Amino acid sequence: MKSNIGTINAMLRITAGLSMLTFATIRAAKRGEDSSMHPIMVVIGALKVAEGITRYCPLTAVCEELMYESDGKEEDWEQDFTEFEI
Repeated sequence: MKSNIGTINAMLRITAGLSMLTFATIRAAKRGEDSSMHPIMVVIGALKVAEGITRYCPLTAVCEELMYESDGKEEDWEQDFTEFEI
C-alpha cells in the first residue's frame, strides 16, 4: 500500500480524528442528552486517525485513479471538424 497523503496532511488527520473521538466520548458521557451521533462520530474519528497513521486515504486513491487514464492512450480533448466541411 503506497502512501498517498503528505506528512502535514497526516498530522492534521490524526489531530482531527483524536478531536472527534474526544468530543464523541465527552458527549456520550453526559447523561440525559441524545447521543445518537456518537457511534458515527467514533467510526469517522477512528478512520481519520488510521488514515493519518498509515498515510493512506482510500477516497483519495479512488479519486486519483479516476482522474488519470488507465488504458495508456493519450487522447486529445479537441474535436476534429475537418471531416464535416461543407
